[in-house]
Amino acid sequence: MTLKVLNAGPLSLLQDIGRMGFQGIGAAVGGPMDEHAFHWANHLLGNDVNAAQIEITLGLFQCEFKQPTQIALTGADMFAELDGERIQPWASYYVKAGSTLKCKTARQGIRAYLAIQHGFEVNQVLDSCSTVMRDEIGGLYGRGEPLTKGDEVSYRASEHDLLRQVPTEFIPHYPELAATTTPCILDMIATYQYEQFSKAARQQFFNGTYTVSPNSDRMGYRLSGDSVEYDGESLISEGIAFGAIQIPSDSQPIVLMADHQTIGGYPKIGCLTRTSISKLAQCPPGTKVQFQLVKREKAEQQYREMLRFFSE
Repeated sequence: MTLKVLNAGPLSLLQDIGRMGFQGIGAAVGGPMDEHAFHWANHLLGNDVNAAQIEITLGLFQCEFKQPTQIALTGADMFAELDGERIQPWASYYVKAGSTLKCKTARQGIRAYLAIQHGFEVNQVLDSCSTVMRDEIGGLYGRGEPLTKGDEVSYRASEHDLLRQVPTEFIPHYPELAATTTPCILDMIATYQYEQFSKAARQQFFNGTYTVSPNSDRMGYRLSGDSVEYDGESLISEGIAFGAIQIPSDSQPIVLMADHQTIGGYPKIGCLTRTSISKLAQCPPGTKVQFQLVKREKAEQQYREMLRFFSE
């Protein structure tokens, strides 16, 4: 039983929660850019937290289901239609044999997650099917390739279960394409070389408004705005976390995302919380963002609570 890709759109990738435990040999973790939306999609179907999904970027994805099953869509609203009928994100739906799903262009947010009951059945490489194009690893054929028209992804036919939808209070409001007047506020932790940045540089950073660059991708979100100068000591390369805010030689911040390199030698002024990483992952180019400090303990507690909820 397979899902047949009729149109892959600009970028559609198979992802599970990521390739954990292999950064020591230089393998990126990968996984979903928007962890919040990914976990909700599996939760709606009662799937394992690591069940493989399709991450759809910008929309235009189309597919046909060969056997009956149940699906869930979360993340960006791509004005999806199931057999010609409009369906809303953040809910699960029955699918018949021969049903087609068509996504239009995303208008709020840029990434959607398509989950299927029991998860897509994909061979793993280094304990994960997550697609990391830079590393040429994972995905349908294990070579880090995005899905293309004609690809067929296996799944198990399943009995219909209760349909579910995410409560309204847990559905985030994503920035709209070309509507960037209100800045997206991102929470960050003071870590790495934070104390080595001057007080003036830190003040400039927090008072500034930055714009998401069109050159942003799954490796990093490049931001343009006020320069952040670093006058601290020289650094040797060190391990990098998901969400680290790197300040390269041009003094413009880069937030390292799911496919980030495993080590780096640029100074880092801090690290986004996992919740704010998911927010940033849905920001289209041109979105304005600002940063604010939160305590590490608060960020860690929020993340533990989220993981506990989705693992129960």
